[in-house]
Amino acid sequence: MNVTKPYRLIISGGGTGGHIFPALAIANAFKARHPDAKILYVGAKGRMEMTRVPDAGYEIIGLWISGIQRKLSLSNLLLPLKLIASYVKASSILKKFRPHVVVGTGGFASGPVMMAATSKGIPSLIQEQNSFAGLANRQVAGKVSRVCVAYEGMEKYFPKEKIVLTGNPVRKDLLSVADKRKEAFSHFGFDPSVKTLLVIGGSLGSKTINECVYAGIDRLMDARIQLIWQTGKGYFLQYLELLKKYDRRKIRLFDFLKEMDLAYAAADVVISRAGALAVSELCVAGKPCILVPSPNVAEDHQTKNAMALVNKGAAIMITDAKAGELLIHEALKLLFDEQQAAQLSANISKLAMPHAAEQIADEIEKLIGIRANGSVLSGISNRAMLIS
Repeated sequence: MNVTKPYRLIISGGGTGGHIFPALAIANAFKARHPDAKILYVGAKGRMEMTRVPDAGYEIIGLWISGIQRKLSLSNLLLPLKLIASYVKASSILKKFRPHVVVGTGGFASGPVMMAATSKGIPSLIQEQNSFAGLANRQVAGKVSRVCVAYEGMEKYFPKEKIVLTGNPVRKDLLSVADKRKEAFSHFGFDPSVKTLLVIGGSLGSKTINECVYAGIDRLMDARIQLIWQTGKGYFLQYLELLKKYDRRKIRLFDFLKEMDLAYAAADVVISRAGALAVSELCVAGKPCILVPSPNVAEDHQTKNAMALVNKGAAIMITDAKAGELLIHEALKLLFDEQQAAQLSANISKLAMPHAAEQIADEIEKLIGIRANGSVLSGISNRAMLIS
């Protein structure tokens, strides 16, 4: 059997950075092995992947799809029509692109793409970031070829025989954070002898964390610390205006941080939501952190993510409800308690799974039928070639 080259992958996932960045890490890992590979990303129109993916160097096609809104809206009423339209368009994309494998990382667009792929018998792989499986991945769990997960015990969502424990893919530049501290302080224009706090509320920002940091900004500045603060796009202009009266030499405000490796490298302590990707990145970066789980997620899975670290002495957790009272106090305490910070750093580093993207690339190669030396594995049918 011959598998035609260049290898072709379709990757779909988006809506938030938690779906997009693992997808890009997988794409980059596969592209590093097969530089001539053709990789097409399928996302949701109007979502952040439509800019982040081209910035990373990949072609993207957008589907007319959105998630279910918590309140009655026109978007919810249009959802059945959007699903049908997206499925039809996804089927057309698959027929034209003829992928060897289709990869889904969850999110709005991933569902229709993975359903179309499995209906055509194309080898497929999904990557689930959380301990509570997302809707898009649960819908296709029984039909995909492989399921890569970041947590043990995922048999309650996926067929046991399809599961591979890989961890969550993180951006490759995060693997060398420890070596970038000098570069990081130069990039941000900060003093390396001054304690630095990094605040990240997820790719879309956190209302609670932003409000707590601003309410405590005088205490932070009085403590003579340096602040790297990612507000999220929707909050950026508001806080840019509010901070005009402060000494901006000690504050770096961003709507979105592209250079996350340098932000982690500069940070002595990190305040973060507890999304699966954020937790995985913090483990790889080995940074002392205070986690504030979002209460607005399915099955309160961010609290479960945070407690997985807290139970191993690898993080501090503050609930969203208690953040206003405790967050800045605990952040300042941790910044200047070097013994506790060092212990948290050592413990969180033990939980890192830095080679997840490589392991997932291994699984993609198996589905295509590639041996390590580039030959074709026997007994694996390349069903992608059967698309009519």
